[in-house]
Amino acid sequence: MMGAFRMVPFMGALADSSLPSTLLQVAVINHKTAASLSPPPPLLSTRRVFLTSLPISTVLLTFAAPPLLRAAPPLPTYDPVTSSERDASSVLQRRVAEAVELLDKGREFQAKGEFSNALECFSQVAINYKDFAFSDYARVGRALALYELGDRDEAIIEMEDVSISLKGYPEVHAALAAALYADKHAPLLAENQFTIATLMDARYTDLSYVRDTKHWPPSLVASLQRFITLS
Repeated sequence: MMGAFRMVPFMGALADSSLPSTLLQVAVINHKTAASLSPPPPLLSTRRVFLTSLPISTVLLTFAAPPLLRAAPPLPTYDPVTSSERDASSVLQRRVAEAVELLDKGREFQAKGEFSNALECFSQVAINYKDFAFSDYARVGRALALYELGDRDEAIIEMEDVSISLKGYPEVHAALAAALYADKHAPLLAENQFTIATLMDARYTDLSYVRDTKHWPPSLVASLQRFITLS
């Protein structure tokens, strides 16, 4: 009887109500057993499973992305300074160096007592580099050299002018005080200038300081001594 039952289609057997219930139960069990013994469907590869788990937008971007571009060449550096400005800066630096060198030479000659050479160096700075603020210090040295070389009127004019542009610079005020007292016989003006000088630097009351440290010419040291001693 079992051989005859296998020839009956499973669905037809279920539909045939004339079959005994025992046979129907056996048929269902045989069908489940056959289904369990059938080979499973092939598994998807890992890549396919991963791709199917991603959002569709991510998948499209993955396949549509272009290959990596080559590194772009570096952009040229931007220099805010033009060539003409750079040239002007070089010229300015050279002029400053020249002026400072002349100023230092003038002070060296002054310290040695070579006031003619000192006057030449100070005059070059005062005339050729007058656009620099420190040229006023060269004018102070020039006035001291002029005073020693006998041109005292010109020296006093230079001192008076520089005492305005370098107002508060004690050396020029002290030198002007000595010259005004000794050569212009103006004690009140001299006192005013000397007050400014000593308020800024009290060492100008010491003759050894102006002689040995500031290297004033002997004639101006003598004039300062006359002013201090009121002689």
